[in-house]
Amino acid sequence: MSVRTLPLVFINLGGEMLYILDQRLRTHDTADDMISDIVATMFSSAFMDEVVKPQQLYSHRTMKAVLTRLAHVSIMRLNPGSMDRLYELMIMAFKYQVFLCPRPKDLLLITYNHIDTIREFIKDTPAVVNQVDETHRKIMEVYSSTSEAEFQLLRQTLLVFFQDMRVRVAFFLKARVQNPDGRFVLPTSGPVPHGSEVPGIMFDRKGREVKKRHFSTGGSYSSSVRQGCFQLRGDRVITLGLNMSKNQPPNLLAKEELNLLSRLMGSMEPENQSKTETRFQISLFNTDEEEEQSLSGIVKIQATQDEQAATELARIVTQFTDEQEEHPEVNSCSKGDDLLAMMDDL
Repeated sequence: MSVRTLPLVFINLGGEMLYILDQRLRTHDTADDMISDIVATMFSSAFMDEVVKPQQLYSHRTMKAVLTRLAHVSIMRLNPGSMDRLYELMIMAFKYQVFLCPRPKDLLLITYNHIDTIREFIKDTPAVVNQVDETHRKIMEVYSSTSEAEFQLLRQTLLVFFQDMRVRVAFFLKARVQNPDGRFVLPTSGPVPHGSEVPGIMFDRKGREVKKRHFSTGGSYSSSVRQGCFQLRGDRVITLGLNMSKNQPPNLLAKEELNLLSRLMGSMEPENQSKTETRFQISLFNTDEEEEQSLSGIVKIQATQDEQAATELARIVTQFTDEQEEHPEVNSCSKGDDLLAMMDDL
């Protein structure tokens, strides 16, 4: 497993979360402030220094806990059911992008597309823009010497992370890029990855063009497009990682799943509510019945660990502790707990 996967997962999932929240909070008076608060915490120097350290990828539970805390740094509040659904949407969006990624190295371009869009969200807040730029430079530095083989290992680590998440998303179902069982439909046409040749022609063993033989590839492929820019700013060429809902007409099916503001209401707990600050809760569901039914049977968790590891994992579900060093499966949870504590200090 690659120990350089966490920064890409965190930034891409965080980017997808911001896309959804920005779309649903756009009509709210404090939308810009809430997005800015989240981005400022997400890209804080101390926090990102911890994220980019070589380490094992977190479990889904720990990753969701970190992203929940991140969403709640603003005045917004998501109930557990809504956060579960939001996390599933983030995961499936990033999973789809990884599946369509032309080359393992192009995972960086997907990440840079997310960073570029986030930078646009907070373009009127120079201090936060500087934080985003500094993080972007750190990512460039971390992966500047990564080989093609290491990028392939990174991609495999991501696929293992995603393998048991097959959540049906109305946006993907309507576009016919996802089957009813939650599996994606991958295209068999389009440009080949940069540096590759269009399939369909065979050469001799030494690669000499002595004789050609055309064969059916089952798709319609074209020559590769130019390589995207891997610098701080530039044309990334590929569109993976950009906001898929931007400038699109309303989708009634997607609205049923993604209408985060349908139940907008004040719901701050009395003991934590400030007299001068109004907080509100966001729900992903139109009714309580829909919330109870929508998540049933759509997430599958791999259970290949032995009985001892499964027992330990069940204990971690209820609380994070420091007594985890002897169990490899638990190390990522302990690390995530450190990040949660760090976010409280930001």
